[in-house]
Amino acid sequence: MLQSVGPEGYVIRNLNRVREAGDTSQSRLEVIEILEAFILALVAVATAWSGYQAAEWAGRRAEDYAKASRLRVNAEGLATLAGQERIYDSDTFDSWLAAKLDNKAEAADFFQRRFRDEYRPAFAAWMKTGPFNNAQAPPGPIFMPEYHNAKHEQFLALTKEAGAIADQGTKSGETGDQYVRITVLLATVLLLTAIGQRFRFKSVRILFMILALLLLCLPLWQLLMLPRI
Repeated sequence: MLQSVGPEGYVIRNLNRVREAGDTSQSRLEVIEILEAFILALVAVATAWSGYQAAEWAGRRAEDYAKASRLRVNAEGLATLAGQERIYDSDTFDSWLAAKLDNKAEAADFFQRRFRDEYRPAFAAWMKTGPFNNAQAPPGPIFMPEYHNAKHEQFLALTKEAGAIADQGTKSGETGDQYVRITVLLATVLLLTAIGQRFRFKSVRILFMILALLLLCLPLWQLLMLPRI
């Protein structure tokens, strides 16, 4: 294109420079806006995912706590039955011992037949210690290693299982809390991006955009590392 000369040419050349500068400035502004839109999209997706995970982990915590409570209730019922059986074992043994010492063989045989099946091995082992002549013998069959109570053992097993499930529920709650904290960080990123968009100076907008990107790296990394449901 022919270049104009004289004052008119000088004006035209300056107008072209202004237009070219304006096009470059507009292009840079569009790039900033695209990056800001990208950040906002990431924040929106990450926030939705974090909120979903927080709700799921909270639900799992409630489920684990409810299951642990049911197990504890069942365990307490078994503990009560085990205590009743232990009392029965002691009472029947005391009655047998009283009859034995009174030389009432028929009554002693009667109470011995009333022993529970779980109690008989302990009673037999206790009799082998020679309790009537051995002062070192255990006080009674319930103090023997052979003495077992199935309901008491079930109570211990259920209590242990309930404790493990409750601990698992606590960990689920802690994981859910971490997802909630991530949501707070994402809200901060959103705030920085929104504040930056209020400024007309590109340098200020770029500064806020960089801060938002740096802050966004932390919650995104945590989202990748945390367990998921």
